[in-house]
Amino acid sequence: MKSINIYTDTKALIFDLDGTLADTMPLHFEAWKKAAEIMGVTYSFEWLSACAGMPSSKIIEKLNREYNHSIDPQEFSVIKEEFFAKEMHKITEIKPVTDLVYKYHNQIPMAVGTGGKKNIAQETMEILGLDKYIPILVSADDVNNHKPEPETFLKCAELMGVEPKFCQVFEDGLLGIQAAEKAGMMVTDVTPYY
Repeated sequence: MKSINIYTDTKALIFDLDGTLADTMPLHFEAWKKAAEIMGVTYSFEWLSACAGMPSSKIIEKLNREYNHSIDPQEFSVIKEEFFAKEMHKITEIKPVTDLVYKYHNQIPMAVGTGGKKNIAQETMEILGLDKYIPILVSADDVNNHKPEPETFLKCAELMGVEPKFCQVFEDGLLGIQAAEKAGMMVTDVTPYY
């Protein structure tokens, strides 16, 4: 497994959580599938994959628009999160990415910028022990404009006190990569590393 490097200009690291630090995507997809069956939602795996990084409620709003559904986004999110919560103990780290966290801990500032809800993101970090290494967490609950908008990552930079151009973002989702680019940050797609 090859290791991920940081750029020479990097003064702070920002990590997406699901699919970047934490191998949660299979669990999220399974929870989506179960909630979708209950709510009578149809979608393709490819369609859902393209929405990676968006909060569940926003994905449902998009689904309603594109597929002419009228599903309650909050109700769906609650059902999906209940399924996900039951499986959270199975979460594992994505080693090439978490290795960066351990390597640069106490050397340069770090933050997590996620499209997930704060309580679930916090619990995911606790399960993996990452809360001891990364003090800053910006979640879907902390911003108004989610990925692909840059607000999540810009807030991370602000909380770390580092200019956006010196932040390196680690992402697995297209929307997150777009958000990092819009924020004027360096970005690394972590998917080739696992």
